[in-house]
Amino acid sequence: MKILLILLGVILIAFVVIQLFAFNSQRNIETYPYTVIKKYDTFEIRSYEATLFTSVKLATKGFKNSSGKGFSILAGYIFGGNERNEKIAMTSPVTMSLEDSMTMMFMVPKELKKEMLPKPDQSLIEFKEEPAKTVAAINFNGWANDKKIEKFKLELKSALDAEGITYSDRFYFLGYNAPYEVFNRKNEIIVELQRDTLD
Repeated sequence: MKILLILLGVILIAFVVIQLFAFNSQRNIETYPYTVIKKYDTFEIRSYEATLFTSVKLATKGFKNSSGKGFSILAGYIFGGNERNEKIAMTSPVTMSLEDSMTMMFMVPKELKKEMLPKPDQSLIEFKEEPAKTVAAINFNGWANDKKIEKFKLELKSALDAEGITYSDRFYFLGYNAPYEVFNRKNEIIVELQRDTLD
Protein backbone atom coordinates (compact mmCIF):
# COMPACT_ATOMS: atom_id res chain seq x y z
CA MET A 1 0.00 0.00 0.00
CA LYS A 2 2.82 2.39 0.90
CA ILE A 3 4.56 1.73 -2.44
CA LEU A 4 1.28 2.37 -4.27
CA LEU A 5 0.83 5.72 -2.52
CA ILE A 6 4.41 6.70 -3.36
CA LEU A 7 3.85 5.79 -7.02
CA LEU A 8 0.61 7.79 -7.12
CA GLY A 9 2.41 10.75 -5.55
CA VAL A 10 5.20 10.58 -8.15
CA ILE A 11 2.65 10.38 -10.96
CA LEU A 12 0.75 13.35 -9.55
CA ILE A 13 3.91 15.46 -9.22
CA ALA A 14 4.97 14.56 -12.78
CA PHE A 15 1.50 15.50 -14.08
CA VAL A 16 1.60 18.90 -12.32
CA VAL A 17 5.12 19.60 -13.62
CA ILE A 18 4.07 18.76 -17.20
CA GLN A 19 1.00 21.01 -16.99
CA LEU A 20 3.03 23.91 -15.55
CA PHE A 21 5.61 23.44 -18.31
CA ALA A 22 2.83 23.42 -20.92
CA PHE A 23 1.27 26.58 -19.46
CA ASN A 24 4.59 28.48 -19.47
CA SER A 25 5.48 27.23 -22.96
CA GLN A 26 2.10 28.30 -24.33
CA ARG A 27 2.68 31.90 -23.21
CA ASN A 28 5.91 32.09 -25.24
CA ILE A 29 4.59 30.57 -28.47
CA GLU A 30 4.14 32.86 -31.48
CA THR A 31 0.51 32.97 -32.63
CA TYR A 32 -1.32 33.65 -35.91
CA PRO A 33 -1.79 37.46 -35.79
CA TYR A 34 -5.22 39.03 -36.21
CA THR A 35 -7.23 42.15 -35.39
CA VAL A 36 -10.76 41.99 -33.99
CA ILE A 37 -13.11 44.06 -36.18
CA LYS A 38 -16.39 43.49 -34.35
CA LYS A 39 -17.69 41.35 -31.47
CA TYR A 40 -21.11 39.70 -31.38
CA ASP A 41 -22.74 37.65 -28.62
CA THR A 42 -21.40 34.28 -29.75
CA PHE A 43 -18.75 35.09 -32.36
CA GLU A 44 -16.41 37.81 -33.59
CA ILE A 45 -15.20 39.16 -36.92
CA ARG A 46 -11.42 39.19 -37.39
CA SER A 47 -8.89 40.34 -39.94
CA TYR A 48 -5.86 38.05 -40.43
CA GLU A 49 -2.57 39.07 -42.01
CA ALA A 50 -1.06 37.21 -44.98
CA THR A 51 0.95 34.39 -43.40
CA LEU A 52 3.21 31.52 -44.50
CA PHE A 53 2.40 27.95 -43.37
CA THR A 54 3.83 24.47 -43.67
CA SER A 55 0.98 22.21 -44.76
CA VAL A 56 0.10 18.61 -45.47
CA LYS A 57 -2.98 17.43 -47.36
CA LEU A 58 -4.52 14.28 -45.88
CA ALA A 59 -6.51 11.61 -47.70
CA THR A 60 -8.43 10.72 -44.53
CA LYS A 61 -11.69 12.43 -43.55
CA GLY A 62 -12.72 13.86 -40.21
CA PHE A 63 -10.81 15.34 -37.30
CA LYS A 64 -10.32 12.07 -35.43
CA ASN A 65 -8.76 10.26 -38.39
CA SER A 66 -6.68 13.17 -39.69
CA SER A 67 -5.40 15.19 -36.72
CA GLY A 68 -2.90 12.69 -35.31
CA LYS A 69 -1.41 11.82 -38.69
CA GLY A 70 -1.14 15.44 -39.84
CA PHE A 71 0.35 16.60 -36.54
CA SER A 72 2.95 13.82 -36.63
CA ILE A 73 4.08 14.71 -40.17
CA LEU A 74 4.37 18.47 -39.57
CA ALA A 75 5.87 18.13 -36.09
CA GLY A 76 8.47 15.76 -37.55
CA TYR A 77 9.50 18.50 -39.98
CA ILE A 78 9.87 21.29 -37.41
CA PHE A 79 11.63 18.99 -34.93
CA GLY A 80 14.40 18.30 -37.46
CA GLY A 81 12.96 16.09 -40.20
CA ASN A 82 14.48 18.16 -42.98
CA GLU A 83 17.64 18.35 -45.12
CA ARG A 84 19.51 20.43 -42.51
CA ASN A 85 18.21 18.59 -39.41
CA GLU A 86 17.14 22.08 -38.35
CA LYS A 87 14.61 22.69 -35.59
CA ILE A 88 11.94 25.34 -36.21
CA ALA A 89 9.97 26.97 -33.39
CA MET A 90 6.47 25.66 -32.71
CA THR A 91 3.65 28.15 -33.32
CA SER A 92 -0.04 28.29 -32.47
CA PRO A 93 -2.73 27.45 -33.41
CA VAL A 94 -2.61 24.24 -35.42
CA THR A 95 -5.00 24.83 -38.32
CA MET A 96 -7.10 22.27 -40.19
CA SER A 97 -9.32 22.93 -43.18
CA LEU A 98 -12.74 21.32 -42.76
CA GLU A 99 -13.18 19.84 -46.22
CA ASP A 100 -13.57 16.35 -47.71
CA SER A 101 -9.78 16.05 -47.90
CA MET A 102 -8.44 17.89 -44.87
CA THR A 103 -5.29 19.99 -44.83
CA MET A 104 -3.35 20.59 -41.62
CA MET A 105 -1.11 23.65 -41.31
CA PHE A 106 1.54 25.00 -38.91
CA MET A 107 2.31 28.71 -39.12
CA VAL A 108 5.93 29.49 -40.04
CA PRO A 109 7.58 31.89 -37.53
CA LYS A 110 7.48 35.46 -38.87
CA GLU A 111 11.28 35.88 -39.03
CA LEU A 112 11.56 33.01 -41.53
CA LYS A 113 10.88 33.52 -45.24
CA LYS A 114 9.98 30.70 -47.63
CA GLU A 115 13.43 30.67 -49.24
CA MET A 116 15.05 30.29 -45.80
CA LEU A 117 13.19 27.09 -44.91
CA PRO A 118 14.98 23.71 -45.22
CA LYS A 119 13.55 21.13 -47.61
CA PRO A 120 11.27 18.65 -45.79
CA ASP A 121 12.19 14.96 -45.62
CA GLN A 122 8.50 14.21 -46.24
CA SER A 123 7.42 14.92 -49.83
CA LEU A 124 3.82 15.44 -48.63
CA ILE A 125 4.78 18.71 -46.90
CA GLU A 126 4.27 21.95 -48.84
CA PHE A 127 4.77 25.64 -48.04
CA LYS A 128 1.54 27.58 -48.42
CA GLU A 129 1.09 31.35 -48.39
CA GLU A 130 -2.32 32.13 -46.91
CA PRO A 131 -3.53 35.55 -48.12
CA ALA A 132 -4.93 38.21 -45.82
CA LYS A 133 -8.53 37.34 -44.95
CA THR A 134 -11.57 38.42 -43.00
CA VAL A 135 -13.20 35.66 -40.96
CA ALA A 136 -15.89 34.97 -38.39
CA ALA A 137 -14.70 32.97 -35.36
CA ILE A 138 -16.48 31.01 -32.64
CA ASN A 139 -14.62 29.33 -29.77
CA PHE A 140 -15.12 26.34 -27.50
CA ASN A 141 -13.17 24.73 -24.67
CA GLY A 142 -12.09 21.21 -23.81
CA TRP A 143 -11.02 18.38 -26.10
CA ALA A 144 -12.01 18.71 -29.75
CA ASN A 145 -13.69 15.91 -31.65
CA ASP A 146 -15.75 15.56 -34.84
CA LYS A 147 -19.07 15.96 -33.01
CA LYS A 148 -18.03 19.20 -31.26
CA ILE A 149 -16.49 20.63 -34.42
CA GLU A 150 -19.68 20.01 -36.39
CA LYS A 151 -21.81 21.43 -33.56
CA PHE A 152 -19.90 24.72 -33.39
CA LYS A 153 -19.62 24.95 -37.18
CA LEU A 154 -23.44 24.83 -37.34
CA GLU A 155 -23.73 27.34 -34.48
CA LEU A 156 -21.45 29.74 -36.32
CA LYS A 157 -23.43 29.36 -39.56
CA SER A 158 -26.72 29.98 -37.71
CA ALA A 159 -25.34 33.08 -35.97
CA LEU A 160 -24.02 34.50 -39.25
CA ASP A 161 -27.33 33.79 -41.01
CA ALA A 162 -29.17 35.59 -38.20
CA GLU A 163 -26.97 38.66 -38.69
CA GLY A 164 -27.27 38.54 -42.50
CA ILE A 165 -23.52 38.03 -42.92
CA THR A 166 -22.64 35.96 -45.98
CA TYR A 167 -19.78 33.50 -45.75
CA SER A 168 -17.83 31.11 -47.95
CA ASP A 169 -17.55 27.32 -47.70
CA ARG A 170 -13.98 27.64 -46.36
CA PHE A 171 -14.20 26.56 -42.71
CA TYR A 172 -11.19 25.83 -40.50
CA PHE A 173 -10.57 24.31 -37.08
CA LEU A 174 -7.95 26.06 -34.91
CA GLY A 175 -6.45 24.18 -31.96
CA TYR A 176 -4.27 26.10 -29.51
CA ASN A 177 -2.94 23.39 -27.18
CA ALA A 178 -0.37 20.62 -27.29
CA PRO A 179 -1.81 17.08 -27.01
CA TYR A 180 -0.50 16.68 -23.44
CA GLU A 181 -2.18 19.86 -22.12
CA VAL A 182 -5.23 19.05 -20.00
CA PHE A 183 -6.39 22.42 -18.63
CA ASN A 184 -7.51 25.62 -20.36
CA ARG A 185 -7.86 23.98 -23.76
CA LYS A 186 -8.94 26.47 -26.43
CA ASN A 187 -10.41 25.67 -29.85
CA GLU A 188 -12.03 27.74 -32.58
CA ILE A 189 -13.98 27.34 -35.79
CA ILE A 190 -13.45 30.11 -38.34
CA VAL A 191 -14.94 30.74 -41.77
CA GLU A 192 -13.78 33.14 -44.45
CA LEU A 193 -16.07 36.07 -45.24
CA GLN A 194 -16.36 38.38 -48.21
CA ARG A 195 -15.02 41.75 -47.07
CA ASP A 196 -17.89 43.63 -48.76
CA THR A 197 -20.46 41.78 -46.62
CA LEU A 198 -19.44 43.97 -43.67
CA ASP A 199 -19.87 47.30 -45.45
